Amino acid sequence: MSMKFNIHKQASMLMWMLFMLMAPMSAYLMLVNSTTLIEWVMFNISTTPVMMTIIVDPTGTMFSATVLLISANVLKFSTIYMKDDKFIDRFTVLVLLFVLSMNMLIFFPHLMILLLGWDGLGLVSFILVIYYQNPKSLAAGMITALTNRIGDVMLLLSIAWTLNQGQWNIIHMWESEFITWQGGAIMLAAMTKSAQMPFSSWLPAAMAAPTPVSALVHSSTLVTAGVFLLIRFYPFLSSTPWFNQLLLLIAVSTTTMAGLSAVTECDMKKIIALSTLSQLGMMMASMGLGMVSLAYFHMITHALFKALLFICAGTLIHSHMHSQDLRWMGNITTQMPTTTSCFILANMALCGAPFMSGFYSKDMIIESSVFYSNNLLMLCIILFTVSLTSFYTTRFSLTTIWGPSNSTPFMHLDEGTSLTTPMLVLSSMSIISGSALIWIMPMNQEPMIMTSSMKNMPMIMVLSGLIVAWYTNTQQLKHLPLMMVIPMTHYASCLMWFLVPLSSQFTMKAPMYISHNYLKSLDQSWLETLGGQGMSSSSFLASNMMMKMFNTKPVNYLMMSSILVMVTLSLL
Repeated sequence: MSMKFNIHKQASMLMWMLFMLMAPMSAYLMLVNSTTLIEWVMFNISTTPVMMTIIVDPTGTMFSATVLLISANVLKFSTIYMKDDKFIDRFTVLVLLFVLSMNMLIFFPHLMILLLGWDGLGLVSFILVIYYQNPKSLAAGMITALTNRIGDVMLLLSIAWTLNQGQWNIIHMWESEFITWQGGAIMLAAMTKSAQMPFSSWLPAAMAAPTPVSALVHSSTLVTAGVFLLIRFYPFLSSTPWFNQLLLLIAVSTTTMAGLSAVTECDMKKIIALSTLSQLGMMMASMGLGMVSLAYFHMITHALFKALLFICAGTLIHSHMHSQDLRWMGNITTQMPTTTSCFILANMALCGAPFMSGFYSKDMIIESSVFYSNNLLMLCIILFTVSLTSFYTTRFSLTTIWGPSNSTPFMHLDEGTSLTTPMLVLSSMSIISGSALIWIMPMNQEPMIMTSSMKNMPMIMVLSGLIVAWYTNTQQLKHLPLMMVIPMTHYASCLMWFLVPLSSQFTMKAPMYISHNYLKSLDQSWLETLGGQGMSSSSFLASNMMMKMFNTKPVNYLMMSSILVMVTLSLL
């Protein structure tokens, strides 16, 4: 008897094998700084060839290796988290399709072929968000899918506007009369995928997906796809005069909104999602300031420690009977020492603690923005968001790790090897990846001569956020925080500056009302009366009236039928 093949038990090993192939190649390409293009023509539209293009460069291979490493650990974690799900093989196949779509987006620089990976990410993310098949998941999946469709339409429009160039290769584009429209469409597509304002509300809603999906989607794949697209397109897009300023404004607004919303949130996964949104804003802001290499550097390091944070949070959720409320957790240090240690490491990397991976990228971004002449208001807001990150991270840690436990006394907290192994791998990467990338990445970082106050400004902001969070969450204050006292600010914070109702219920109210009236006044009234149903009822009424008027018998029907058949045969 043949044994049943369980793909969920082998998927993690497959990802590890692919990572072992990709990691040496990416390290070699980083050291020699070389790029290889492979092209072959698929077909021609008039004189314009549609080519299948594959680009093998240091940027793509390093990011692909990061995606494969995180997906290997997430699939290992999902074997425990999803062990009671009888459709775990289907779930694993969907996650593998997600990884495949992301790699297609990385290695295909051709706009038309890139659509395969771009649309694949949107479609598979929708299926994974609605995986639990309840009304909440379906609503979150619809917001996710419809928001991402805006980006898909923008990418299709940019393909149409690029037709006059005779090719759709990202790295061969030049300035034309449609450059403003092309740049705007590509920037909008990246904003929808990376959940920048005003398209931010789908990212916390997508937390309805299983936690392994969140660990993969919101660390290194779906949300970073927009950032990666802008990094690929940056030489072309930066030639438009308004691109950098507009991107910086949107990014700073997003990171501020996400930081303020995370301060008042109590759902564990939503806090991590909002921190992802804040870090995406930081990447976009560094790109708006012209620091593309640092944005890419922060994208890699953020993917590693954010995946670790999601896996630690998933372990806590799994141990607390799938509850995500912070107020139900606490005092996990004695029963879950490994999870506690990795959790603290991930939070330190997120805050930018010295010599963690997040420190190298985040500190360099802030130091460069302080050193070079930039908008003072934008700089102050970026520094303020650094303290916000430290604030909500400290509040998160105080509640879950050191605070008193509010769960039932019969809760058994356990961590097996399938949970601790991914955590230990990713925590080691969260420590060493920053310094390792500094050594091997081909970046031309010029020396920055700064005063001690400018140099220490990022760490001062981190420490100030930590101290304020510690004081407000441990001392018995007589007054509530200002954001909790004023109802409007509290609601604005919880609803992401009212983006949630504005992007869902508010926008759907008028179209639903119009379509409902259309259904009642046309489809269910005049169209039915004048259409097939109305004609059918009229013919029935007419035939009944005829039968009553002529008092017909069955013999008459038989005679009429035979006459009709004879006439038809004679005509034929």
